[in-house]
Amino acid sequence: MVAKKILIIEDEAAIREMLAFNLGRAGFEVLAAADGQEARRMIADGYPDVILMDWMLPGVSGLELTHQLKRDAATKDIPVIMVTARAQEDDRVAGLDGGADDYITKPFSPRELAARIKAVLRRSAPADDEVLSAGALKLDKACHRVSIGEDEISLAPTEFRLLEFFMHHPDRVYSRARLLDRIWGANVYVEERTVDVHIRRLRKALTAYGYDGLIQTVRGSGYRFSTRET
Repeated sequence: MVAKKILIIEDEAAIREMLAFNLGRAGFEVLAAADGQEARRMIADGYPDVILMDWMLPGVSGLELTHQLKRDAATKDIPVIMVTARAQEDDRVAGLDGGADDYITKPFSPRELAARIKAVLRRSAPADDEVLSAGALKLDKACHRVSIGEDEISLAPTEFRLLEFFMHHPDRVYSRARLLDRIWGANVYVEERTVDVHIRRLRKALTAYGYDGLIQTVRGSGYRFSTRET
């Protein structure tokens, strides 16, 4: 099972290191940033599954950064948990109204934080019986079936997982390294160019129906799935 990636945005080094240590022990893959600018660079390199957001950050506040992320189509679906010492009801309401998916006040136990993260992951996870679609292209998770119109498309397991991942995250650009982490797993050694091979196979399966253009190459960055023409 691929470890979920958590991005900690916290300006106090001691707290940042404590959070990273405890979440690493809980089985999460952890990234850490000291401010909004550093966090933006990390998000651009690969979207985290959950963001832990401190309210009081240098430069842009955690609340404003949450506003920005939730207004951006590429990051609006990433769950944000506000982690702060501001425990007043008005602050909690402001944080949740500002886009945070959960709000936890300091001090808290590592077990409680891990439980909160797992809860937002469950709420944001797609249903197992979900049918994803893009025009006439449909992917049925429960039946493990891909179709275009009335025709069923035969895909190997890796191409199926790639297509499923892309359809869950449309219009986002993913590097080869990020795709390897999400499709093959962070602890599996596979050459990055292997991704290109499977992308070509996926495109080939979609070509006869004119849907190969949905899998777009972003020069110097990686790949994205989009119904918009480049």
